[in-house]
Amino acid sequence: MQEMSSTGPERAAGAAPTNASLQGARGARAPQAGTRAGQKAVQAATAIYLVLWAILAVHPADRITWLLENALVLMLVAALWLMRRQFRFSNASLLLIILFLALHMVGSHYTYSEVPYDRWWQSLTGHTFNSIFGWQRNHYDRLVHFSYGLLLAYPIREFFLRIVEVRGFWAYFLPLDVTLSTSALYELIEWGAAMTFGSDVGMHYLGSQGDIWDAQKDMAMAALGALICMLITALLNRGMRRDLAWEWSQGMKIRTTDATLKAVETRKRL
Repeated sequence: MQEMSSTGPERAAGAAPTNASLQGARGARAPQAGTRAGQKAVQAATAIYLVLWAILAVHPADRITWLLENALVLMLVAALWLMRRQFRFSNASLLLIILFLALHMVGSHYTYSEVPYDRWWQSLTGHTFNSIFGWQRNHYDRLVHFSYGLLLAYPIREFFLRIVEVRGFWAYFLPLDVTLSTSALYELIEWGAAMTFGSDVGMHYLGSQGDIWDAQKDMAMAALGALICMLITALLNRGMRRDLAWEWSQGMKIRTTDATLKAVETRKRL
């Protein structure tokens, strides 16, 4: 009787994993399908960006200013390419980065102080966008600085989760801190370029439009964008009771470890 009673549970236990394995297989296929869809989205967004970049690179408003604006973009792309094997951003982060670069691309083509968004809005609605808020200056630069924080704070957070392995409060504060500090660094670069090139080139690159507090306002907009991004991220993580960026970073760590072990085994065999 004891043997029969022990056999029954074993069969029952054997049947349960079968159903669970089917559900697990379905669950495993879903993330993979999502990853493939995300990769295709990144590839499509990259292709669209490159085409538009090539078109807008033909006749920019100011060639020297365009070169200065795109120098940092080339440095960013080169950095992402060089560290692609050690660190890879999630598809969501890559899409956010591409979107920011697209906004920057428009500004570098027209120069930030001359982007004709007012004319575009007027052709659609019959009145200028600035007239709605009573603005006198071109605020496209403010939009891009705000987007810098709003769109890039999440990738920055992903970097900290993977490399530094921060959690809790610091996982939300450090991206805000880095956004503000890099914004200040960029303002110093703008100031240096304006002092170096002077005249029209320096003024186009600086884009202050006569506002003596332009640098401080730009940094404030970037910080505001990053703060909103981190608040949204925290609320989503709390609502879902999971941190997708953390899960991604841990998944990438496992893949990197597996790849390293396979490389070591291959070398031993050779």
